[in-house]
Amino acid sequence: MSPPHLGAAERELLLSAFDSNWISTVGPHVDNFEREMADLCEARHAAGLSSGTAALHLALVVIGAGPGDAIVCSDFTSVGALNAIAYVGATPVLVDSDPSSWNMDPDLLEEELSARAKTGTLPKVVIVVDVYGQCARFDRIGAICERHGVPIIEDAGEALGASFGGRPAGHHGLLSTLSFNGNKIITTSSGGMLLSDDAALIERARRLAAQGRDPAPHYEHSAIGYNYRMSNLLAAIGRGQLRNLPDRVERRRATFEHYREALAAEPGIAMMPELEGGRSTRWLTCLLVDPAKFGATREDIRLHLETHNIESRPLWKPMHLQPVFQGARVVGGSVSEHLFDRGLCLPSGSNLTDADRARVLRALLETPRNRG
Repeated sequence: MSPPHLGAAERELLLSAFDSNWISTVGPHVDNFEREMADLCEARHAAGLSSGTAALHLALVVIGAGPGDAIVCSDFTSVGALNAIAYVGATPVLVDSDPSSWNMDPDLLEEELSARAKTGTLPKVVIVVDVYGQCARFDRIGAICERHGVPIIEDAGEALGASFGGRPAGHHGLLSTLSFNGNKIITTSSGGMLLSDDAALIERARRLAAQGRDPAPHYEHSAIGYNYRMSNLLAAIGRGQLRNLPDRVERRRATFEHYREALAAEPGIAMMPELEGGRSTRWLTCLLVDPAKFGATREDIRLHLETHNIESRPLWKPMHLQPVFQGARVVGGSVSEHLFDRGLCLPSGSNLTDADRARVLRALLETPRNRG
């Protein structure tokens, strides 16, 4: 659905790291990748890490989140942010999506924070996840959180290269996180990054990511740490990928438009909206299927595509429906349930050819339908 797309630049930089013998979790490519990514996201500081989930975990650790703390988080998301909340022993509070963006609903967030302010139970932090390549409504969400004195962690793992209100993904929180997993718009095979304008937070994250080692000529540890550092080899790949990010974004947006135009006349098909004032990367092309109008469900389409050896996938299953988070408080929930029930991701890689897209569309439109 979203395979890695690598080229000559990545190979050249990877070999330079290999030839220099800098293959560990320190090296010039790590330093340069952090600086280049910070510049792209207009952040002052960045720390390269082993995964996006590691970045989320460290973000919670460095702000002091732990048992007894409530953490508000997007309900419609992958599990990484919720796992990080569980790692620190905090309690998740899940907020439903805004239908016009599929991201956290500002009205529901305001309702929840206002109610908690009256009882003195404001959350430690709000984790806002940018889903499927689109930033959330950070103008409103930021104002709401600032009014209540609650910081934001932006999980921009799916949205590198996107923007909202003229500000890039990765620049909307006290801390922001990125993911370079194999299916992301740029990849280091695995890896992530933590960004902030606060130098002290990033420095503490760096120390914790290196097993909590204190500055000393010997191994001295005054805090429990983690083995979360990014290797110089992976950073080299990331630097090569980063050079091609604008091209990767344009290719994915072109793929989305290709699908949208081809399906515009089909009843019951609605594409993922794009926020006014924002620019999505269209990391994945996502659509909703109304079975009463289209004559088939999104699962009918998915299974039919599978018979043609074409991978597609339902949208995120809301976290409040996941067995492991059963019982968590959820504010709203009907929008994310609707998105999961009707949503489908189509093949969206930046290396798709015209013939690939035509094959996907042909198979999709040949899905057996109940025209009645």
